[in-house]
Amino acid sequence: MYDLAAFGIITGFISGFFGVGGGMILVPMLLLSGFVMKEAVAISIMQMVFSSIYGSFLNSKKFTYVIKDGIIIGIGGFVGGLQSGYIVTNVSNETLQYLFILILLYSIIKIFITPAEHDCDKKSKNKLTLFIIGFFTGIVAMSIGVGGSVILTPILIGFLKYDLKAATALALFFVIFSSVAGFTSLSLSGHMLYTQGAIIGVCSLIGVYFGIMLKNKVHSNSYKKYILVLNSIILVTMIYKTF
Repeated sequence: MYDLAAFGIITGFISGFFGVGGGMILVPMLLLSGFVMKEAVAISIMQMVFSSIYGSFLNSKKFTYVIKDGIIIGIGGFVGGLQSGYIVTNVSNETLQYLFILILLYSIIKIFITPAEHDCDKKSKNKLTLFIIGFFTGIVAMSIGVGGSVILTPILIGFLKYDLKAATALALFFVIFSSVAGFTSLSLSGHMLYTQGAIIGVCSLIGVYFGIMLKNKVHSNSYKKYILVLNSIILVTMIYKTF
């Protein structure tokens, strides 16, 4: 139990600071502690429900202009996330781990080559485009136990021209929709581990608070470097665990 509580605090801090659901750090930790991929995915998704709602509440005052786009992307993510139970049931643990590694590689490359700051266009983007982005992000993210930020953030900064901090705030808001959908889908398909997920989720709230507080004090260029370091560490961990 104490290990799970520690995992929750660490994951919450990462979630708040980097604007992620937390699965990209929690899934590898759970795998290293003895859980199999599908168990780690289930616990991770339940934790995201806690951290994403609280983190988005804390972010709401500073990044209010991303809410309209976030709702459209989130609805797409919710619909996509509902498909995750079928995918987790029918796809092997090894295939899900390979997919996780490929997504991490994509994210690292895209964030590395994209500036940390844009002159963000605060007008709402095309609604159909946002919905489609959210839909496919939700399908993939919930199937591998991440909230979607690791997939969505590179798209937001690279193609929709958000600055990095705004993109991570929007991505965390998106996680509310995708994680609730994923939680519902995995619960109905019998894959959810409620006790472990609740322990980690409640403890993650402590970390979320301090993570967002620190994020607001860090310069955007330094923030980009921290994200690249985090993703690289997780990539190495996943490769080690998989191969």
